Amino acid sequence: MSLVRLNMSEKTVKNKNKNASDWSDAEKAAMKVRARELKAEKAAKSKLEDEQALLEKIAEMPAPDQLMANKLHQMIKDEFPVLYPKTWYGMPAYQLDGKNLVFFQSAQRFGSRYSTLGFSDTAKLDEGLFWPTSYALVEMDATVEEKIRDLIRKAI
Repeated sequence: MSLVRLNMSEKTVKNKNKNASDWSDAEKAAMKVRARELKAEKAAKSKLEDEQALLEKIAEMPAPDQLMANKLHQMIKDEFPVLYPKTWYGMPAYQLDGKNLVFFQSAQRFGSRYSTLGFSDTAKLDEGLFWPTSYALVEMDATVEEKIRDLIRKAI
């Protein structure tokens, strides 16, 4: 598999010339999921079907991650209806103008000690020469939720 474009927030991509045997089982599984997602996109599913697929992925998560992902989904659905729900590498993601803007990665996904709220390069989070594009997420309280709202507003 040849990867042309690298996104620094994706842990799975370390080297575009990586041999198939160098990929971990989790990385291989994520790539297979992404391939299925791309095929499904070509089938022109409706927003309702895409949202249902996203909710099914959230339902597969362990309880703490599931709770955070559901809160994030409801927040985005209620406050940022311009964002389109999709799955991306088997993770809940939200698109703006057909491009991924923000995603939620469960801690379980790659055996991490925290979940991740990440933003793609289309997010307008620029602050000078250096700025964060992903955030460790352990729990969502009112303060964290407000910070997420602010980040999404800025990203859009």
